[in-house]
Amino acid sequence: MSALEQYTSRFNVVPADQGMPSYRVAPHNVEAEQALIGAILVNNDAYDRVSDFLKADHFSEELHRRIFEIASQLIRAGKVATPVTLKTFLGEHDLGGMTVPQYLARLAAEATTVINAEDYGRTIYDLAIRRNLINIGEDIVNSAYDSPVDSAPREQIEEAERRLYEIAEQGRYDGGFQRFSDALTHAIDMAAKAYERDGKLSGVSTGLIDLDGKMGGLQRSDLVIIAGRPGMGKTALATNIAFNIAKAYEFEVKPDGSHEPTNGGVVGFFSLEMAAEQLATRIIAEQSGVASYKIRRGDMTDQEFHRIAEAARQMQAIPFYIDQTGGISIAQLAARARRLKRQRGLDVLVVDYLQLLSGSKSKGDNRVQELTEITTGLKALAKELNVPIMALSQLSRQVENREDKRPQLSDLRESGSIEQDADVVVFVYREEYYLNGKQPAPGTDEHLKWQTDMDRVHGKAEVIIGKQRHGPTGTVQLSFEAEMTRFGNLAKEDHMPEQMGD
Repeated sequence: MSALEQYTSRFNVVPADQGMPSYRVAPHNVEAEQALIGAILVNNDAYDRVSDFLKADHFSEELHRRIFEIASQLIRAGKVATPVTLKTFLGEHDLGGMTVPQYLARLAAEATTVINAEDYGRTIYDLAIRRNLINIGEDIVNSAYDSPVDSAPREQIEEAERRLYEIAEQGRYDGGFQRFSDALTHAIDMAAKAYERDGKLSGVSTGLIDLDGKMGGLQRSDLVIIAGRPGMGKTALATNIAFNIAKAYEFEVKPDGSHEPTNGGVVGFFSLEMAAEQLATRIIAEQSGVASYKIRRGDMTDQEFHRIAEAARQMQAIPFYIDQTGGISIAQLAARARRLKRQRGLDVLVVDYLQLLSGSKSKGDNRVQELTEITTGLKALAKELNVPIMALSQLSRQVENREDKRPQLSDLRESGSIEQDADVVVFVYREEYYLNGKQPAPGTDEHLKWQTDMDRVHGKAEVIIGKQRHGPTGTVQLSFEAEMTRFGNLAKEDHMPEQMGD
């Protein structure tokens, strides 16, 4: 038996009939690993065919992992990876009587052509995924047996989902460059759908005409930040938009049985601060026109109660899903969003609000790094699910120290990552809120001026688009009814019907 055969023979399963118990060895293919490494050593172009999806960790043998990693470093540095250049970095290994330089020379001598490199790489990658699946399965079993009393099964399920998704995404070999003509076709299809859709929008309509005019609706894979100081109505705006989308939902059935939305969409709403019942109360108030405080107190007339009942009846079939779990991590949120898309469909995701999410435990002591992980994770999730994500964000208190309290990008808390990762940043500002707290003594000139200013801004809100990758920035005027926490389209004089003369 040759030294190379001795080296590879120790990977084989020991037959049961040799007096030893049989056991299963994790799936691997040493020959494929040897063939690929040999091809790379002979022609470094082979590395380029696998480098975008294959990593050293995907090899089953430690020596092969070392050889691939060192070869990768040399090639990326613009140097040549050959048996001669590699041997000084590898040290000594027990190869059954064969030295490392001899083994490298044997791999190069028996190498296959570069043409097969990608196929060997995919084989190695697929077997590594299977080994990872085995490890996850073993961990699930062991943690289920040994889990502490205070560990909920739901946490284990979400951790398993996170790990499964992680290995599904890392090193995917279906990415890379695509022809520009393919991207062009997708762009034309999107334009054609926008032309056919009500309102001529390329994205999902918010139900607010002027806002749609500026943004073209909510665009798929976009991260949209809605920011504002407490009391400005950012939750109300997000709720109004989300409900408008769910209420307008219409779809067509595709040949494979799936639903393709033609208008509106399925909405997932992570309410990290507010209970689902409170959110439902707000929506009922908005739809019925009955003030939310009346609903909470039960202080309403028969007519108002019937309006509430009718609004609730109409809302029963709307595809609006709420998760009210507080303090979840970005990994848990992503797992639940994927599950919703898989089980019910998903067209828009709302997160209320950003600062209540947590990142990984390793970054918990640095809030800026943690928030960077969260915003990056949300943007990646928007691209993965191909849906717009609306995430609400608090603003820093420095707004209150300025004379003009209209927010700007620098007011975002830990603004670096939020501003960088967001495709759209929208600020909610209501001058009425600030004026209301500055009422002078009645009867004075200041009070008359204050009353004039209040009349000017009463029932109005500004939505300031501070950043938009695909369109213009600027300000949109909306109406706001505080009792119903309802934003709406602002009636304009040039949109009003003509009045009859005397």
